Amino acid sequence: MQAVDLSSSETFEQAIPHEYFSWLRENEPVHWQAPGSMAPGVSEIMEVEQRGYWAISRYPDIVKASMDQPCFSSERGTAMTNDLPEDRIAQLRMWMINQDAPRHTKLRKLINRGFTQRMVRQMSVHIRDLSAGIVDRVARKGECDFVADIASEMPMLVIAELMGCPVEDRAKLFRWSNQMVGFEDPEFAAELGATEAMGEMFEYAGYLAKMRRGDPRDDLTSVLLNAEVDGERLDELGFNMFFMLLILAGNETTRNAISGGMLALSEHPDQREKLLGDLSLLPSATEEILRYVSPVISMRRTATRDTEIAGQKIRENDKVVMFYSSANRDSEIFENPHAFDITRDPNVHLAFGWGPHFCLGANLARGEISGIFAELLTRLPDMEVSGPVRRLRSTSVNSIKSMPVRFTPES
Repeated sequence: MQAVDLSSSETFEQAIPHEYFSWLRENEPVHWQAPGSMAPGVSEIMEVEQRGYWAISRYPDIVKASMDQPCFSSERGTAMTNDLPEDRIAQLRMWMINQDAPRHTKLRKLINRGFTQRMVRQMSVHIRDLSAGIVDRVARKGECDFVADIASEMPMLVIAELMGCPVEDRAKLFRWSNQMVGFEDPEFAAELGATEAMGEMFEYAGYLAKMRRGDPRDDLTSVLLNAEVDGERLDELGFNMFFMLLILAGNETTRNAISGGMLALSEHPDQREKLLGDLSLLPSATEEILRYVSPVISMRRTATRDTEIAGQKIRENDKVVMFYSSANRDSEIFENPHAFDITRDPNVHLAFGWGPHFCLGANLARGEISGIFAELLTRLPDMEVSGPVRRLRSTSVNSIKSMPVRFTPES
């Protein structure tokens, strides 16, 4: 089979290369990907020459690498596929996603003080009201851009609510998030560089923390600023970096799952009809949307010693990139993996990762996805994609930039 350049964002601009991933799982489950050509402007952002990496495509191998943190590090080189200069790596190690134990373990315990079951339950109730408000704004129009008007609204409203951000600030948070995640896409890179967007979001986090230290409220910001683990609290830098990670992870993953879910339901009308006929299937449908869409394409680890995966020797400091998009279509794990089946059971997908770095906000994201689709299917049941779908150029997130939809308007 003709090789596909997995290091190029152009590869993923049209769709995830599932046919190629199927071939890799069968023939080269640990595949050497040479460094490819970068989009204009991206090489300047990275500043250093890029190295190749081992692309891991099978579910069991990704689970193994995710669990073996001493051997496969998030901290040595970060979880980003691209190589960065050492000073940038040092900054990004402040993000929990780019840390190993014991530092990661301690920070995760601190953050967990905010992500309590009580908080998730309270927000789940509020998600119903937020979903109704989002649909209210488009229901009489008969058409809209699903990404801008629906999918992007939900996670940003939830994050703003959680953190105590003024609702009017969500637009700039959304813009900064797009610019940071979309650095490989010329459309977003042209507006404001990823580094500049990161700086502005960092300053905003400091401003929010200062307000809450002087005026604590019943929000996640106040909880995190006052939480302690082993007598330690989050300092200003730690809070600011976590805030940025929450905006990126909480916005991008959920938004992409909602957009991809709408596309999947449009492309599989039999599954949409089944769901319309029985909304009690929403929890199962949500899991299938997450598996089928795989909103996060990949994450990187770096080998801390010579080792091997599936018989392939891996040298110390080699990059290992885990392709969740491939693992979630592994036929050894999922029966008929390329089918979109809202009743799939079991469905132990890797959309939220695995092991020590399993997504903290997984249950909240599930609530957002099921909440917005419950509202849409109840009030706008014939909504369907009505025009070209524009995808983000990215090797890390499976993101849709715009997607027109039409529906019978409410009277």
